Amino acid sequence: MKKIVSVSALALAGVQILPVLAENNRLEEIIVTSSRVEMPLRQVGTSVSVVTEQEILERGFLNLADVLRYEPSVSVTNTGGAGSATSLRIRGENGFRTKLLIDGIDVTDTSSPQGAPHFEQLSSRGIERIELLRGPQGLMYGADAGGVVAVTTRRGEPGFTGGVTAEYGRYSTQQFAGHASGGSELLDYSISGSTFETDGFNAKTTDTALRDDDGYENTTFHGRGGWNINDKLRAELVGHYIDGDNDYDDCYTGDTFEPTDRCSDDFEQNAWRAALSHQGEQFSNQLAYSNNDIDRSLSANGRRDYRFESELEKAEYLGNWRQSDALSLVYGLEWKNESMDDGGFDTDRDQQGYYLEYQGSFRDSLYLTLGTRYDDNDDFGSETTYRASAAYLLGFGEGELKFKGTWGTGFRAPSLYEIAYNDSFFAFPPASGTILDAETSEGYDLGIGYYANSGWFAEITWFDQSVDDEIFFDNLNFSGYLQGNGESTSEGIEIIGEVLLPFSLSLNGNYTYTDTEDAEGEARLRVPEHMANLGVSFRPWDDRLTLKLNLRVSHDVADEFNGEIDDYEVLDLSASYRILDELEIYGRVENLTDEDYVEVPTYNTSGAAGYAGVRYSF
Repeated sequence: MKKIVSVSALALAGVQILPVLAENNRLEEIIVTSSRVEMPLRQVGTSVSVVTEQEILERGFLNLADVLRYEPSVSVTNTGGAGSATSLRIRGENGFRTKLLIDGIDVTDTSSPQGAPHFEQLSSRGIERIELLRGPQGLMYGADAGGVVAVTTRRGEPGFTGGVTAEYGRYSTQQFAGHASGGSELLDYSISGSTFETDGFNAKTTDTALRDDDGYENTTFHGRGGWNINDKLRAELVGHYIDGDNDYDDCYTGDTFEPTDRCSDDFEQNAWRAALSHQGEQFSNQLAYSNNDIDRSLSANGRRDYRFESELEKAEYLGNWRQSDALSLVYGLEWKNESMDDGGFDTDRDQQGYYLEYQGSFRDSLYLTLGTRYDDNDDFGSETTYRASAAYLLGFGEGELKFKGTWGTGFRAPSLYEIAYNDSFFAFPPASGTILDAETSEGYDLGIGYYANSGWFAEITWFDQSVDDEIFFDNLNFSGYLQGNGESTSEGIEIIGEVLLPFSLSLNGNYTYTDTEDAEGEARLRVPEHMANLGVSFRPWDDRLTLKLNLRVSHDVADEFNGEIDDYEVLDLSASYRILDELEIYGRVENLTDEDYVEVPTYNTSGAAGYAGVRYSF
């Protein structure tokens, strides 16, 4: 622990001594994700970060997961380029514990291994805002949520606006995207779409015979419409569609089970959500229904061998009663049905959830929440989980100190895929026939931050979380899914800072130290012990020109069989220039120094790659 504290203190001190010149309203930023109702950041005790549309455009990445690589405690692994399987870990927890919502739609694939969202299929275009909630968040989002990524798209406003984008770059990569939105005081709408195509590169280092490029194509459409029935009642409909086709290496034929590097993954997703919201003086209420259908086909040597169909239905009620600053309640209930069909295993199950959270603020400086959730799963019975948080603001010098803390619990029922695999002919002892139990989890964090009136801020947070009876795949014998007999832990420190400098410069960064251990006492796989991001921005000429240089650092990553993944440092450069108010040209170079690095052993990563594009708004 001495090592953590000494590194943290030095980094925090280093951020604090930097000069600044701008006003900062960060504490007044409205956060929705923490308790599913609007709250200023000053009142939020949980650890949450926000990525705005402007930041998404400046980072330039076309995939959502790549945009999030620069956020604190987020590590992303990819297996061979665009469209390949991608996992996003928050504070060392496996990617399937990250809940992903798009305009309120839970886009989890219930037929995927361990029930995870497909980050590799998600475009960053058309997104207005991302909120990232770190730590156990079972209270509001289901007991299995170890972290939440909430994506919000544009909402139409009176008038008409839109834009188009075209981009081309290395690996014959091209993307075309467009959006339009508008409406009146009564009706509003927003639509967006994008097409993406790349030849890619050879995904697998072991593919020494075929040595082909593994390409990817993606078409995405998203729509959102609203009807303001009166000044208190609003109806909204959201639709989301993805069609993705990815080539990859290292699969097996369905008939002879022979290995081959001629593999493809066809992905189609149809999702939608309808909601009716009422906003009164003391009460607000929302009823919503959502449906997420995913159809995946896996082919080897041109023959479709496996098909997976999944469906996730949700019906929700969310209420909020505000009696006074000291007494406010958020409450709700949720029903969901998850199903999957892989051609041999066709099943579904229901789960009901009920939750209640108290919120209170005192003297505009102390903010408390305390909540509980009860879930009843068809297969694994009931479980009660809890969350408490606190935030305290104290004026100090030319700014404010914020003290915060959170404690929460959760549980995760085994996924339909985990159960199906252990009951299939693919499994063998010791996994075959193993009856898996639900996992339980607990986590807490404590933090302190300083927010200067002049614009700079620095924050340090300590976190500690654990999972009991963790379910994992048997990578030693490939027998199926097993369950740990004990506790898997993640403990560490997050340091975050941002400052505006003279001469149109700004500096932002974060550092995360994560110490992990599984039930056997070994480090958890593919979690960097040391992870850092540092960004420098230059915005002269009334922000017409923007230059950004970002450094990503990953050190001390454990892999299977006591192996280690080599440390790496990746530098990315992006630039944009606004020729006219409506016209902008931009470019970026990913992996500027052509770093030869690995995220997942035996899988290649991109070398230095340049991209250029034009953006027109109207």
